[in-house]
Amino acid sequence: MKNWLAITIIFLVSSVTGPALATGDPEAGKTKSASCAACHGADGNSVNPEWPKLAGQNEKYLAKQLGYFQHGERKNTTMSGMVANLSERDIDDVAAYYASQTTTIGNADPELVEFGQQIYRSGNSDSGVAPCMGCHGPNGAGNPAAGYPALRGQHAKYSEIQLHGFAEGKRVNENAKKMMQILAARMTNREIRAVSSYIQGLH
Repeated sequence: MKNWLAITIIFLVSSVTGPALATGDPEAGKTKSASCAACHGADGNSVNPEWPKLAGQNEKYLAKQLGYFQHGERKNTTMSGMVANLSERDIDDVAAYYASQTTTIGNADPELVEFGQQIYRSGNSDSGVAPCMGCHGPNGAGNPAAGYPALRGQHAKYSEIQLHGFAEGKRVNENAKKMMQILAARMTNREIRAVSSYIQGLH
């Protein structure tokens, strides 16, 4: 119980930050993102549920993830090839373009929405799972200044894959304390599926 409270407090405090400064050029990023459209859609709303929606994602987070792929900290053969020759300016511009787009919102599974909402908003104090909204916000908008990603409208399947990746130690994040890895490892498969479904319809 104490661990759960400590984690929640850390997340809530870290969310109270000022506005993030945009650094990229969205217009330049639109041109540079042309090769990304095949998987992520021209406006960043992918059709394949295993590929993430990038539209509306915060710029700082997108740039950091592209850097992770470029430097091998996130493993994906396709993405590593796509970003291999991008400069820091290119990455900032592409991130700015997708951040300027509007996310399409899906629907949550009616059978999972109540449980998913419980995990997202209240967590699970018995197992030490902190509420997702502590970092990602009540409506899933994330925290751009802190670099915490927006989750609203994200494909449920993609979210499931990422949570399992964190739980298994296959996915990294920018937090040195590996908070996502710790929390995801404490989640049951049912909790992961439910909260991922809830996120898909969150706005």
